[in-house]
Amino acid sequence: MLDQAFIAVLNHLLAAAPWARERLAPHAGLTARLRLEAFELRFGVGTDGLATPAAADAPADVVLGVPLGELPNFALGRFEDAMRRVHLEGNAEFADALGFVFRNLRWDAEEDLARVFGDVAAHRLGETVRAAGVAQRRLVESASGNLAEYLTEERALLVSASAGRTFAEDARALRDALARLEKRIERIERAQPRPAR
Repeated sequence: MLDQAFIAVLNHLLAAAPWARERLAPHAGLTARLRLEAFELRFGVGTDGLATPAAADAPADVVLGVPLGELPNFALGRFEDAMRRVHLEGNAEFADALGFVFRNLRWDAEEDLARVFGDVAAHRLGETVRAAGVAQRRLVESASGNLAEYLTEERALLVSASAGRTFAEDARALRDALARLEKRIERIERAQPRPAR
């Protein structure tokens, strides 16, 4: 059932992207397995480049391993970020085509909303959603910056980059000074006459 829902959504996106169907059509008859740690989705490719149901026992020509932590990136539309961490294995050409399509396929929400609410309302809803997305990204960036500052400055659990660089430079200087001191001690020991026995 989850496979069918995924295929329906994927085909909806592919229907609006002729370039993506053209990229997938040469791989008609091949099967892909999308592995999301806890579950798997299977789909095939039809001659028209659309996704088709795949038999549960059909061997996968390509396996896409998606880390569960990347789902928020997919949900937020950051496909390129998410696809960098997806592990592809199997038929190289098919994997390349799927990777390209998934990296570049975008949902035109305004177009779908316009069919239901009209163009003006869809455009305003789209602007609101985009503004909410920007606000959410800013919130995440701000929160991560604040957390990093708290851990480095307030709690001193982490070392700041500048403090780390300063420590490394000081350690190198100390190592060099110690090496020079050892050389001096060796020269002094060699220069002193040895006591006769």
